[in-house]
Amino acid sequence: MADEEQPDEAEGEVTEGGKSRKGLIIGLVAMLVLGGGGFGAWKFLGGKADGKPKVEEKLPPRYVTLDPPFVVNFEAESVVRFLQVTIDVMTRDAAVETLIKGNDPRVRNDLLLILGNQSYASVSTLEGKEALRKRCLDSVKAIVTEMGGDASKLEALYFTSFVMQ
Repeated sequence: MADEEQPDEAEGEVTEGGKSRKGLIIGLVAMLVLGGGGFGAWKFLGGKADGKPKVEEKLPPRYVTLDPPFVVNFEAESVVRFLQVTIDVMTRDAAVETLIKGNDPRVRNDLLLILGNQSYASVSTLEGKEALRKRCLDSVKAIVTEMGGDASKLEALYFTSFVMQ
């Protein structure tokens, strides 16, 4: 047995247990390359650790208060009634905010016409107020569109004060 050739450990061919050092190094390098490539592809293709789709962060809301409050009168059962409404419009886009402020006289005119054409019975219910709010929002969106803005960026219209007398 003494005359059998023993592989030289210094040359890296055989180690204890009969495994090749070259094979181990090649295996580690291949694992790192494949793992790194897979991770890179996963990140590049938009993978997330929690499995949820990417959500675009929204800008903070910008509120435009239409001051002074709107005051209109209307008849209800042969009695003159008054309605005072404060309106705020919400957007997240500075250009739409500027458009609304720049067209304030037109916005106020159109909203006054809508508010003044209401009956006491229609605005005294929650459903009636909600329908009025939607109609006012559609009116402001139409003005934004006509002025070259993106009406889809006008998200909401709120009645911040609603007083009937």
